[in-house]
This record gives sequence, structure tokens and C-alpha cells, in this order.
Amino acid sequence: MKVISIIQPWATLIAMGEKKFETRSWSTKYRGELAIHSSKKVNKEACRLEPIRSVLAKHGYDESNLPTGVILATCQLLNCFKVFADKGTSAALEVGRMVRIVEGDEYQFGDYSEGRFAWELRDVNALYEPIPAKGKLNLWEHPLTEMVGENND
Repeated sequence: MKVISIIQPWATLIAMGEKKFETRSWSTKYRGELAIHSSKKVNKEACRLEPIRSVLAKHGYDESNLPTGVILATCQLLNCFKVFADKGTSAALEVGRMVRIVEGDEYQFGDYSEGRFAWELRDVNALYEPIPAKGKLNLWEHPLTEMVGENND
């Protein structure tokens, strides 16, 4: 299965179904099943900012107890959109001949600078038991053959 490593707290925000777009400096043509891996790094400063702090707390997390070095969830990577306008409180994504606006918490959970890419994630399933794994750059492969269980809460 394809996997992407993401720094905390963003990996957990995705696994908990709170973050719908992963923003990257690079695009991908890949579409399909994707696993979310939490890297060893925790951005503690980001964990203290609103709305991240409140959303993590709602799920029982803070900067001290975020899981690292594990695959947390699986999802579907549906689309990859280019950010063409960042207004400071919202961003516009290029969706063919249409425009999609990202605002509110979702905007706060990503880096929507012009020229970056927003990967649209859907059908997120947090794993009941996270799977230890060493992260890598870019998309990478992991033999996810036995998932202990899924939690759709």
C-alpha cells in the first residue's frame, strides 16, 4: 500500500477525520488507497495554536501524547489540486474550470501558499492498533496485510 509520512499534529488531525486536505509542495498523479504515517517529529509550537490545540484536545491529545513512528490510518486519495490564491483566511483551489474554496479550520490545518498542492483525502479509517513503521520521503510502499481493526469514530 502507498504511504505518506506526515509530521505531527497533522497526521493525527487526518486520522481523526478533522483534516480533509494534506498540503504539499509537490503534486502527485497517484489516486487510490493511501496510509497515513506519523513521522517521529512533533511540531510542538503548532500543537499550541488554535484551532489545532482545541481539536486535538477534543480527541484526548496534546503535544505530549501524539503517536509517532506509526501508521495511524488509511484513506482514499481522491484528487490533487493546485492552490492558486491564498487570501490569508481562505484559499482557492484549481478544480478544472471550477474553483474550490478552503476556509475555517481546514485552512488553518494546512499551508495553502500559492503554488502548493492540496491532496483531497476521503474515507479515513483510523487503525485500532497503529502499525510501527519507519517513515520515508515522498510516497512509499508498506506491506499492510493485517490491520488489527479499524475505528470509524
